[in-house]
Amino acid sequence: MTPLRPKRAGTWAVIAGGGTGGHVVPAIAIGRALVARGHPGATILFVGSKRGMERRLVPAAGFEVVLLPGRGIARRPTPDNIGAIVGLVAAAFRAIAMMARLRPSVVISVGGYASVAGAVAAIVWRIPLVVAEQNASPGLANRLVARFASASAVSFPGTPLPRAVVTGNPVRPEILAVDRSPQGQAKARAELGLPADGLVVAIASGSLGARRVNEAVLGLVSSWSDRSGVAIRHVIGDRDFESTVAKAPSLPAGGLVYQQVKFEDRMDLLLAAADVAVQRSGASTVSELAVVGLPSILVPLPGATGDHQTGNARRFADAGAATVIPDAELDEVRLGQELDRLLADEGARRAMSEAARLLARPDAAAQVASIAEKHARG
Repeated sequence: MTPLRPKRAGTWAVIAGGGTGGHVVPAIAIGRALVARGHPGATILFVGSKRGMERRLVPAAGFEVVLLPGRGIARRPTPDNIGAIVGLVAAAFRAIAMMARLRPSVVISVGGYASVAGAVAAIVWRIPLVVAEQNASPGLANRLVARFASASAVSFPGTPLPRAVVTGNPVRPEILAVDRSPQGQAKARAELGLPADGLVVAIASGSLGARRVNEAVLGLVSSWSDRSGVAIRHVIGDRDFESTVAKAPSLPAGGLVYQQVKFEDRMDLLLAAADVAVQRSGASTVSELAVVGLPSILVPLPGATGDHQTGNARRFADAGAATVIPDAELDEVRLGQELDRLLADEGARRAMSEAARLLARPDAAAQVASIAEKHARG
């Protein structure tokens, strides 16, 4: 992490935005792709928010990050929005002053609150701007600034942004390296303490978790308690971890194998070990499922901005790569029915895996980096 007035020279690219992992993870992947194309890491600066995940993830990835003050603006009228607007204006002025000193060759906006300040600064100083949009339905920040962008790198065909180029959504290198061959699956299961034989279901719903998902899983585990040949690894999330663990049923020996973890630090291993995933449908999640070719049941987050998670999930369902359960319809009965169908039909899982891979764009980060180079000045 760096102060708001970094003393650095030779900044080639500023990557602006963040907040959630869905913005930060692709941003880091773009940064790594630029490094792979010959741009030293010291010439790439991230601009994010003090409240976002970038404050931890970007330095851990080896990049410098400037953290701006403020928070996002709520979609509904609220007195808190007054402070949020003041904070956004202050962040924009700080970004403008910073960009005047750095004068990078290109600014890449990945969406999220802090991307607006970085994009405004690029517009003021006429620095080439490239938008990188993760979702089928663009977020508000990128919709606001894309009209000024030289190009919009989008994840899905038909994404309504000007000068759109379909690149896919950048994915972490460790996910690109996932090995779902029988040997790779066996190794991943051994490292996670999962049974070598039988079927594995991976269930996760974000770093905070989702109460409806967690309750549905607990009900399913209870009804499947004596089922052999199946293991469930349940990534609960931070918010309801203690209460979910306390409610977990006792399971008989020889029946269902059920693991509970708060976070999954090695999602690459879980995606390699699993036969089916149950997850939310954020852009990074569905992009990772596509790259590894993992059949999935997607439960879109209700109330997501622009209902973008439903848009992402529908793209996968229409392609035959996933089954969608609306959040309001999720319970242990519906979840059990959908899992029963997939676990019993290896051919259906194989077809979904192939359909998912057809949606994958493993070179997405390199494509966005190439677009940035094409439009950069100098």
